[in-house]
Amino acid sequence: MSIIGTRVEETGALLRGDEGFMLRRDIGGRWMLDLHRVASDFAEQRVRISGVVVADGLIDVDAVAPDD
Repeated sequence: MSIIGTRVEETGALLRGDEGFMLRRDIGGRWMLDLHRVASDFAEQRVRISGVVVADGLIDVDAVAPDD
C-alpha cells in the first residue's frame, strides 16, 4: 500500500458495497473511497479517480470522472 499523504491517480471499476464505494483497481487490488459527493452516476462503470491516501487502503477522493 501507499504511504499516508501520497497523491494517487488510478483507474478501475467503481463498485458500491455495504461499506460504501470502492475502486477495483486496473492494476489489481481495491481502494476504499471517501467520497465528498455521491458518485452513484458512475457506479459499476470504469472511472478515473484522484485523491490522497489517508489510511491503509483508504483514499480521500477529490475527483471522479469516466475513464474514456
